[in-house]
Amino acid sequence: MYYGIITLSVLMFGVQFYLNDKYQRRSGTGAESVFTFNLLCAIAGIICLSIINKFDFSLTPFTLLMAVVAAIDGLLCSACSLRALECANLSVYSLFSMLGGMMLPFIAGLIFFDESMTLGKGICVGLVVIALLLTVNRGKRGGEIYYIGVFIFNGLSGVIATVYDRAPYEKATSAGYSVWSAVASAVISLLVLAIICLKEKRKPNLPSPSATLLALGGGALNRVANLLLLIALSVLPASVQYPFVTGGVMIVSTALAFLTKQKPNRREIASVALAFLGILALVFIP
Repeated sequence: MYYGIITLSVLMFGVQFYLNDKYQRRSGTGAESVFTFNLLCAIAGIICLSIINKFDFSLTPFTLLMAVVAAIDGLLCSACSLRALECANLSVYSLFSMLGGMMLPFIAGLIFFDESMTLGKGICVGLVVIALLLTVNRGKRGGEIYYIGVFIFNGLSGVIATVYDRAPYEKATSAGYSVWSAVASAVISLLVLAIICLKEKRKPNLPSPSATLLALGGGALNRVANLLLLIALSVLPASVQYPFVTGGVMIVSTALAFLTKQKPNRREIASVALAFLGILALVFIP
């Protein structure tokens, strides 16, 4: 059952990356565009998650703290993501994003949550490192910093979710926490947009209707997919769940990259294949 939940989230993440790429091409990667994107994503998430949570807005101090931390991390990840998509095609971006999303929770699980190290996990890490090295210096000059940002901030999202799930403090349900994370993201984005407009003494520049729909769609998919991962995390260890997600999203994202103008080349496909072989080793080698 829980692997089915994760598989569904994988499909959602893959489509979300594709929609993010489309939004970036229509609206650019300036500060206003980034925070408008995050605001729209958060609004879509609030609506979907509130319905899922049956409009239960229970809140504890720990839930609020972690929701704000998760929101800040998500905003930084989105900013780096939109910039990275200027420097690389969808498959390269998704590789850095998903490797970070796998490696940091994987390491945190081993070090801080007493999850065991196995031969399969060791082989997986080795193949993943090789896959990552294959993509070094693949974008425009200076783009590497955004790849690193995507790697770190997307990875921290999994670490934050694991900390929330494992913490012994009084807290809201997974759905409730997800709602408040979306609310925190919306509030922060709105404040930043207000500051930008007040500083420049102008009205906000609204995205086109098509870009708005892309952001809303991607935001809904992202928030619901992360909720599914948080639910599965109550049963599956982080060092198993996040590598599974990584392999699946790489496949979906690379397949969708063929629908864009920047087709993945052989080297990029090879890096994705190596990373996926690492996931197979993780799953099938004890």
